[in-house]
Amino acid sequence: MSIQKIVEQALRDGYLTPTMESEVGRICDTSAELSIEEYMALDRLMGALLTGEVVAMPRKQFINVMEELAIAEVIKCVSEVEANGEKSLDVGDIAAYALNRLPPLYATTEEGADYQRQKAKEKLYDLIQQQVQEAVSRYLDRPDFFPERNAFGKKTRDDILNEMNTLLKSYAPNYEQETTERV
Repeated sequence: MSIQKIVEQALRDGYLTPTMESEVGRICDTSAELSIEEYMALDRLMGALLTGEVVAMPRKQFINVMEELAIAEVIKCVSEVEANGEKSLDVGDIAAYALNRLPPLYATTEEGADYQRQKAKEKLYDLIQQQVQEAVSRYLDRPDFFPERNAFGKKTRDDILNEMNTLLKSYAPNYEQETTERV
């Protein structure tokens, strides 16, 4: 999506979402030079933000209480299984499986989150336990396929080396040139 389209949508809706903001940032970062139309659109957006015609949405205004309840139950079950010396379990895989089968419990305030927690403990605790147990069972029974899968947030050795190389180049851009000249 172009900057102009994003600005048009923000003006139409009255909101600049985090996704829209990220896309504008990505376009600005990757573009060698912005066009006059893009600069004008950004100027229009800035003016709308300053006047309140467009409101920038914060990154996260809510939480899913079910996530914390399910993850707590997953950790409890995983530690029991791992204590028995069976095998190492992936908390993220198990939590995702269980959460996909549990109802979300969103809240926007601490009071709302407390209400959702209480409601879940009274009415949904058995369901949470059941889904987590099912997730653990499925995880233990699954074949070891796709061992090359990359989980979110996990970096490979090459990723880390590339990041270190980039970092070192930024701190010492002429290091390799100087060392080769001396040899």
